[in-house]
Amino acid sequence: MSTPETPSPENAPPPTSEPAPAPATKLDDANDLRGHHLKRLMRKKTTWALVLGLTIVAGAAFAVLASPAAGGIAAGIVAVISLLVVFFMADSAAGDDFFEFYAQQRGMIASSDRGRLPGATPLLRKGDDRYTERSLLGPLAEGIEGTVALYTYEEETRDSKGNKQTSYYHYTVGLVEVPECAARIPELYCQRKFGFRALEKFEDVFRGSKDRVKLESEVLDDKYEIFADEKQDANWLRQLFSPTFIVWLTDSAPEKFAFELVDGTLCCYVNGHKESTAELDEIRAASAAVVTRLREEAAE
Repeated sequence: MSTPETPSPENAPPPTSEPAPAPATKLDDANDLRGHHLKRLMRKKTTWALVLGLTIVAGAAFAVLASPAAGGIAAGIVAVISLLVVFFMADSAAGDDFFEFYAQQRGMIASSDRGRLPGATPLLRKGDDRYTERSLLGPLAEGIEGTVALYTYEEETRDSKGNKQTSYYHYTVGLVEVPECAARIPELYCQRKFGFRALEKFEDVFRGSKDRVKLESEVLDDKYEIFADEKQDANWLRQLFSPTFIVWLTDSAPEKFAFELVDGTLCCYVNGHKESTAELDEIRAASAAVVTRLREEAAE
């Protein structure tokens, strides 16, 4: 499985002249460092020179071209925008530091560069463009290596006037190679249920070689839609979804959790970019739980 390019420790860029302070306790999320970076930027003379310079230029230009009142309004708008840019710069730097700290604490490698994931499953092939905004490579649990990434795909549409519009869809994914189960179950999709049950048969007509899997659990059936290849061994599949695994999926898995398995590549995912210690730990643990269950049954 290819993974997002990540700088190795020996090639990592040198630390900045004013690094974030090493926290005495664990970081809950990037917000814990945002204030530090905001103060750091606001103390810099270059920050104020740029903010004041842009404000003065905008105010003077509009005062000459329109009126002194317009110049005052323009100056105020530019000042606010400039300060918002400084805030977003601090927020981004705080995010970088948080992910680096999180990775160090868990023996992983962090990358804040835009990267790519292999298009191994349907989610990873969606959209007109797709990329990771941050990624963590390394152990998800003991004996399980993988990638956790903040993943986005984009879809472009055009309105009746031809104007292009871009929609963004954000997920946090856990990606693991599980080659030992590829021969036993080449495709498996466990998706969160949405829509009306009355339309299921109509929808299934268009799924081609994928069969809807029904198991003897109303709770599971209420929360998930499960599909597998039409030639899949149904008995093996029932054994995979053991009572304990079903209870975990329905009671303990992260909110809106789902997974896709194609030719030994497992992609677990939840909606939205998760950027806190608790949320990242949760997606790592959930991905590891699915891998463990697949390996257990593949070994039978």
